[in-house]
Amino acid sequence: MAVRGRFWVGVWLLAALGALWVVIARSTSALRYARALEDTRQHRVQLEGRRAALQRRLLAAQSRAVLVPRAEDRLGLRLPADSEIVILTVPQGGER
Repeated sequence: MAVRGRFWVGVWLLAALGALWVVIARSTSALRYARALEDTRQHRVQLEGRRAALQRRLLAAQSRAVLVPRAEDRLGLRLPADSEIVILTVPQGGER
């Protein structure tokens, strides 16, 4: 039984369809990964914005304008007068 031309046409057709299927599958996979990468980048931008906002809040909370009233109200502390401040000097040399 000799192999005829129709057989080879069918084999080449199946091979071409298989190659096209592989190309389409890779393209679809690449698009899926590109979308996931874009989503991840957008999420990162949102997180960086949130981090910047938290850092601004932290710096504002550490400011003297916020801490002094809180210390006065909650802890009963007060700012010292100029005459109450004592500056201590450290002796020079190897003495400790």
